[in-house]
Amino acid sequence: MGQPPRFAEARSILGGKKPWPYYQGVFLICRLAHEFHIFLSMKITHLTSVHSRYDTRIFLKECSSLSSHGHVVSLVVADGKGDEIKNGVAIHDVGASRGRLARIRYAPGRVLRKALELDSDVYHMHDPELLPIGTKLKKRGKAVIFDAHEDVPKQLLSKPYLNRIARWGLSHAFAAYERSVCGKLDAIVAATPYIRDKFLAMGMRCVDVNNYPLLGELSIDALDWSVKRCQVCYVGGIGRIRGILEVVQAMEKVTCGARLQLVGRFSEPAVQARVGADAGWSQVDELGFLDRRKVAEVLAMAIGGIVTFLPLPNHIDAQPNKMFEYMSAGVPVIASNFPLWRQIVEGNECGLCVDPLDPAAIAQAIDYLVANPVDAERMGHNGQKAVQASYNWGVEEQKLLQLYASI
Repeated sequence: MGQPPRFAEARSILGGKKPWPYYQGVFLICRLAHEFHIFLSMKITHLTSVHSRYDTRIFLKECSSLSSHGHVVSLVVADGKGDEIKNGVAIHDVGASRGRLARIRYAPGRVLRKALELDSDVYHMHDPELLPIGTKLKKRGKAVIFDAHEDVPKQLLSKPYLNRIARWGLSHAFAAYERSVCGKLDAIVAATPYIRDKFLAMGMRCVDVNNYPLLGELSIDALDWSVKRCQVCYVGGIGRIRGILEVVQAMEKVTCGARLQLVGRFSEPAVQARVGADAGWSQVDELGFLDRRKVAEVLAMAIGGIVTFLPLPNHIDAQPNKMFEYMSAGVPVIASNFPLWRQIVEGNECGLCVDPLDPAAIAQAIDYLVANPVDAERMGHNGQKAVQASYNWGVEEQKLLQLYASI
């Protein structure tokens, strides 16, 4: 009785000079390797109805990393800009919404329909408003991860458009809902150790994947302080709770003549109008939203990067991405004097911490960096070294990959 055709083919390819069990073993090993490869390569879909399709954390870091390691990755967005493939990630657009209420009411349903159509192995959600569809995906036997970018119950306590009673009630109601839904999911990815510890205390599976910068994206290998200009920068979303009013007021008080390079979009028209009428606005260059290459150019010219968020519950234990991006680019940080932020900034001797409610203190920090270029350059180098050693995406990427491998 002859051997099965597949073994005869293997024997023919390999020369036919070994006993049959040898070729049988080779075939079985190759088959196992093939099956193992299929097991490692998962079909993964990230879901967002709020964030930009090129969001730094979602697209540039998480989706791109998973794709580069052999997974089949899709990203469902709701921005009305159409479908495309970028960095090996298939981006699927379910259409934009007309206003916040319409987005909250209708976008999750559109995201869910597309998610089911893609029929992936793992779904990774990035918005609290998508939590209801997480339970529906679980009922269909899918693995579901929730990415907690913020501590939402604390964030609700800081919403300027809610009164005090509404903030308290919504915060406690969402905390209960979050505990109920997230307890049914496969894992939580937390953007900070503080958020991780919150979910771990609830008995949930959680890993912190910090929003640290990509090495080399914004950094300059050889800093040349002689080309720096007399200017500081702020990069990111612009709003009242992020301290924009105090920063603009500080620009009126600086004695060194420094200008503020303001990169980003205002989230509140009333706040934009208010700071635009301030005397310090004459020292501000409003640059609007810039792509990453342009952001790198702004950072290369700046003698300091400002991240003076106000002392609100959701800020005290946060780790703003912009802080680490400034450090990565070799730019000294002017940061709020929260305990965690002092530990990072002053602990690594890469900047100055100030009272974010005191424009005079912010102005003094700017004046110091301009008047002491040798010390400022030293701080810039220290920040780069800290990012290269610890605060970089390469470290966090491994945590993400290990989580997916365990799922």
